[in-house]
Amino acid sequence: MANWTHHRARINGLDMHYVIEGEGPLVVLLHGFPHTWFSWRHQIGALADAGYTVLAPDLRGMGQTDVPERVEDYRVDNAVADICGLLDHLGYEDAVFSGLDYGQFIAYDIAIERPERVRGLIGMQNPFYAVYDRLPSEVERERGRQHFNHMSYYLDDPEGARADYEAHPREILAKIFHILSGDNDFTQIWQHPPGTTYRAALPEAPPLPWPWLSEWELETYVSDYARSGFGGGVNWYLAADTNWRYRQARTESTTRVPFYFLCSATDVDLLNWHGDDPIDQLKQHHTDVRAVRTIVGGGHLLAMEKPAEVNAVLLEFLRDLDG
Repeated sequence: MANWTHHRARINGLDMHYVIEGEGPLVVLLHGFPHTWFSWRHQIGALADAGYTVLAPDLRGMGQTDVPERVEDYRVDNAVADICGLLDHLGYEDAVFSGLDYGQFIAYDIAIERPERVRGLIGMQNPFYAVYDRLPSEVERERGRQHFNHMSYYLDDPEGARADYEAHPREILAKIFHILSGDNDFTQIWQHPPGTTYRAALPEAPPLPWPWLSEWELETYVSDYARSGFGGGVNWYLAADTNWRYRQARTESTTRVPFYFLCSATDVDLLNWHGDDPIDQLKQHHTDVRAVRTIVGGGHLLAMEKPAEVNAVLLEFLRDLDG
């Protein structure tokens, strides 16, 4: 941690926060929600020690980066411009990109729209965009009429979700982190009826520390979200239809850069939002699949839960890419 350096820069109209460490080819790690750059704390030093420059920004709307209020500001072309603008600011032509949920999808967007900026892609948990044959809001609201569904909850009551989270940041973050881990089962929240709040649907999290999360680590997230609020993260969900239409309208829908994939076999996203046999479908979405690795154990938060295993696979992929 001693070599982490925090910076702020004006990028694409936003005051953007990022952490950078190391010297060598650039690796960019993009977080999801409710996360920050800090979700890559176990990877930054390990990759830097292996000879890479590691960049972990806070995405728009989260952490210490500005929080645009308009939903349309969360369209993916804005996020692509954020990250490419940050590379320009730092003087890098290209990078290897990896990420988790929204961060992973942005990495895929950059690879499709700006392939010259992408030296390689490392997918983690989310092998491609979530599968929807029509507007995500229609699909998720149908599910939400049958049982509690967190995505329809955000769509139907965004202000209520935001207010509830901001009144109980420590509780909601602990509950979400634990239910997404390999120590719990996310699908149990679907046993609750429509109209339940997310905070009520989530089971109580056990007292900290957990094997993969300490009290001070959770406090890092609580501190950032208590300051920024949860509006940006909720807006990413509200922008689902806009982003689905945007991606549908692109002339290109597959990546054509070197692609590697890393997952845990029991990840809730992998099993429930990417159709049947998502690993077998990789080549339909990525034309240059180089390797696939599955880590035993762990849940959606694989980089935090299994850092040694994840770091070993990331370095394996990077060394393969570099010959």
